[in-house]
Amino acid sequence: MTSVTGAKPAQARAAAPTLEAVAALAGVSRATVSRVVNGSSTVTPSSADAVRAAIAQLGYVPNRAARSLASQQSHAIALVVPEDTTRFFGDVYFASIVAGINRRLERSDYLLNLMIASKGPEAKMLRYLAGGVVDGVVVVSHHTSDMFVREIGDMLPMVFGGRPAFDDLKGYVVDVDNVAGAATATQHLIDRGRRRIATITGPMSMQSGMDRLEGWRTTVEKAGLEPGPVVHGDYTMLSGSRAARELLAQGDEFDAVFVASDLMASGAQPVFLDRGLRVPEDIAMVGYDDSPSAVRCDVPLTTVRQPSEAMGEEMADILLSVLAGDMSKPQETLLPTALVERSST
Repeated sequence: MTSVTGAKPAQARAAAPTLEAVAALAGVSRATVSRVVNGSSTVTPSSADAVRAAIAQLGYVPNRAARSLASQQSHAIALVVPEDTTRFFGDVYFASIVAGINRRLERSDYLLNLMIASKGPEAKMLRYLAGGVVDGVVVVSHHTSDMFVREIGDMLPMVFGGRPAFDDLKGYVVDVDNVAGAATATQHLIDRGRRRIATITGPMSMQSGMDRLEGWRTTVEKAGLEPGPVVHGDYTMLSGSRAARELLAQGDEFDAVFVASDLMASGAQPVFLDRGLRVPEDIAMVGYDDSPSAVRCDVPLTTVRQPSEAMGEEMADILLSVLAGDMSKPQETLLPTALVERSST
């Protein structure tokens, strides 16, 4: 091995315990050691005890560990999206989230790793995350079946884009008030004189889908109206087309529809128009997101704007604050929605 003039002897370097040595002895990731050193409450008691025991055994005092951490962080965060690639690349919502995250990371030393966690390779992804290659994780678009995110929360600081469907998941949340947003959309239709309002929902495996359904239902009932027909979608254009055909096939009359995403509405609207129905004269429509899909419809779509890019930026900001040792951020941050009126109502 080639020596470097002026360097300290190898034995002297080896004498100082490293962050990796603490993690290896404790059987945890480097990020977990960081969280214990910084006093985070999101580490399991057993892991925290193992880290403290390793620190004591190696003589690796917390203050020195914190200083060492500054030069040994990966300076990368992971965006974990539990969806298949077709959904990820077909929905501009994700592009907006990534743009917001990147906008915040540009003002930092951190880089973004994108991990599309389609069904199957979750174990491989967890092994990767446990290897210390990232310092924290943002999770977007998770479902009730995505149980592996629990393990991520045991390893790394985590911020959710959208309220988790599990009450006991560890991490921070950035979201909009989906119940209130759906209520605003539904009330707008009622204010336009519509009395039989259907809905095409998002997936019931996601909290946003459940919340938007709740906002529609409670607003209809509060107005003293009988709820119109309900068909479930999955936030894709194809599911919107399928749901529109199902609504028409049921034969249950309706004069308006609240669609839980613009992408689904852009699939539903052509079905209505092809059947000779006029929008908004026969069927008024309101979507959700205020995405480019809303203005690409033949009849531009009234919709609920959610600030997706700002959500991404806020998620990254919270995670960077936590990684810097600032634990003062609120556990849940809600950003405002707004109704955007166009020709569909």
